[in-house]
Amino acid sequence: MLSKKIEAALNKQIQIEAESSQFYLAMASWAETEGLNGTASFLYRHSDEERAHMLKLVRFVNERGGKAIVPALTQPPKVFKGIDHIFKSLFEHETKVSHEINKVVDSCLKEKDYTTHNFMQWYVSEQIEEEALARTLLDKLNMIGSDKGGLYLFDRDLESLGSAPIEEG
Repeated sequence: MLSKKIEAALNKQIQIEAESSQFYLAMASWAETEGLNGTASFLYRHSDEERAHMLKLVRFVNERGGKAIVPALTQPPKVFKGIDHIFKSLFEHETKVSHEINKVVDSCLKEKDYTTHNFMQWYVSEQIEEEALARTLLDKLNMIGSDKGGLYLFDRDLESLGSAPIEEG
C-alpha cells in the first residue's frame, strides 16, 4: 500500500511525464513543419516514449492501492528558435526530470517504501540514458555549427533513431 506522500509524489511524476510527452510532441510538430523530418521522427518517438513512462507510473500507482490521477496539461511552446534551441531545451528538460525523479527516490527512502524505491530505479537509469543522448546530440550540433550539409546529415541520422521500436519499460 502506498503512503499518501508517495502517492502524491508519483502523481506529480505522472504529470511531469505527461507534460514531457506534450513538450516533445510540440517540438516534433515544429521540426516537421521546418522540413526537419529526421528530427521530427526522433521527437515523435520520444513523445511516445514519455507517454509510455507515464502509463508505467499510472499502472504502478493503481496496482499498489493508490489512485493515479490523469493530469490536465499546460500548453507547450508552439514556436522554437531553431534546431539548436530544440536540443538545448530537450537537454535542460531532461535534467529537470532527473531532478524530480531523484526527489521521488529520496521520498521513498525517507518513507521506507523500498518497493517504490526499487520501481523508481528504472527511471533513474532511464534518465542517465536520456541525459547522455541529449548531451551527445548537443555536442554534434555544436560541432556542425552553421554548416547546412552537416545539419542535413544530422537530421538524416536522427531519422534512424526515430524509427527504432518504442521501449515499453
